[in-house]
Amino acid sequence: MTNPKRLEADYILETYLPPEKAAEIIAGEQSSGTFVAVPGETPELKALAAAKVESLETISTYSGVPSLEGRYPANGTMVLHRVKMTLSWPLATVGTSLPNLLATVAGNLFELACVSGLRIVDIRLPPSFFQKYKGPAFGIAGTRRLTDVQTGPIIGTIVKPSVGMTGEQTAFLVQELVNGGIDFIKDDELQSDSSVCPFDDRVDHVMRVINEAADRTGKKTMYAFNLTGDMDEMRRRHDKLVSVGATCLMVSLNSVGMAGFIDLRSFSQLPIHAHRNGWGYLTRHQSLGWSYVAWQKIWRLAGADHMHVNGLDNKFSEDNESVLRSARGCLTPMSDDKPCLVMPVFSSGQSVHQAHSTYVGLQSDDLIVTAGGGIMAHPKGPAAGVQALRDAYQAATAGESLESAARSSDELRLAMEMRP
Repeated sequence: MTNPKRLEADYILETYLPPEKAAEIIAGEQSSGTFVAVPGETPELKALAAAKVESLETISTYSGVPSLEGRYPANGTMVLHRVKMTLSWPLATVGTSLPNLLATVAGNLFELACVSGLRIVDIRLPPSFFQKYKGPAFGIAGTRRLTDVQTGPIIGTIVKPSVGMTGEQTAFLVQELVNGGIDFIKDDELQSDSSVCPFDDRVDHVMRVINEAADRTGKKTMYAFNLTGDMDEMRRRHDKLVSVGATCLMVSLNSVGMAGFIDLRSFSQLPIHAHRNGWGYLTRHQSLGWSYVAWQKIWRLAGADHMHVNGLDNKFSEDNESVLRSARGCLTPMSDDKPCLVMPVFSSGQSVHQAHSTYVGLQSDDLIVTAGGGIMAHPKGPAAGVQALRDAYQAATAGESLESAARSSDELRLAMEMRP
């Protein structure tokens, strides 16, 4: 049960000090203490403001080389302790603020000399955070309503080549995809506003295609335009999207930061497709940074509607179980009053071959799958790539094998023959 007056964070700590001593140093650094006792740090002040070490659970003790470089004792190997540590902070001193929460749970503690490894694995927030922050405005239900996909995965793609095409060329590709019945398209995160493909020009060309198709067929493809930029730029670009009838925007979380994202959420009238590019520098070393389970919570509460989670058998370094754990996190309620459920977005090297393992691993059809080359490189063109991916996921949700489904789908059969 979360204490309504305190916030908590769980860590995996590696240290050469006795774990109790290291934990006290970390708690002091991240609240009322510093490297020496100072006047005014009275017992009464500590009782009000200090972080507490709620628990320490030994994982292992071993002799070895520290996980992270640092200013350690000179011997080649040392006795290292690996523990699960839970710290808590009083809400009275942190405040109900996501930016300040980040400074508290993920601030200077990573740099402390006694820390040879530290990773945030979970956070728990008191109710006041859920009262202050809006969470997703659209989430799963709103995304399904806007795409008119009531059941099954939302089938999508990324514009490829990522950069280099003009707005008119982008719209020509979008026309093929829309004619093929695609549900969702997104800009690559590298494409925002350039002299080759200016934002306004791309929006005008692409939305003309999408709106004309919607008038003709009744289905409006969702396109996530990347409006990442300065706050004034993002506000102007958002208003441009609204004026032409767009139904989604995309933003790079690590580029705009928490305060910028909260501001965007405050005025956005469209679903926010949250891209995690740069995530590797926050997580790739297993003894440093964040677990996605903890990290995605703050962005969901801040207002993301879709969250990237990588993809199975991806082109990056993340293993499949980590990807699925991340996706399940997006579908796990954060509180009874405000669950903040968002669409997990599977991407990176996705194709028909991952459909069954993705669906079985997630045990939900609430997902967006974005296949770039898996759609664009289909031998019969992008429209056939869309159909193949749709057929693969329909087979997965129905419990039918790919091989069986391919007997009645040439698009799927040809896609199955494609290998990187």
